[in-house]
Amino acid sequence: MSERELELGYADGQTFRLSTEFLRVMSPSAEVRGHGVGQETLQVGMRHVGLANITQSGRYALKLHFDDGHDSGLYTWEYLWELANRRDAMWAYYLRQLEEAGASREPLGIPLNQL
Repeated sequence: MSERELELGYADGQTFRLSTEFLRVMSPSAEVRGHGVGQETLQVGMRHVGLANITQSGRYALKLHFDDGHDSGLYTWEYLWELANRRDAMWAYYLRQLEEAGASREPLGIPLNQL
């Protein structure tokens, strides 16, 4: 596993690799999804985001701690399964949203790492 991918393995033998960028822009957090339809916030400049840590939340979810400081939102096993199985369609939709907004996956400015 690279620091920019999360590999998921399921009991039926299926494995999936999801990029940290995809996981970050599809975060289930209120910061990204909002509190209702139409309140979503398009995530831009996330091409190089990585994972700083992963913690388990009970037996039902993971909390992903991204190196840009984002760590809200719980990724349930069901949501991770949905992301893995709908990745291509969800990614294409995200790229269309970026294009329509005139936004980019590239970060603005010079990335700074926290010490």
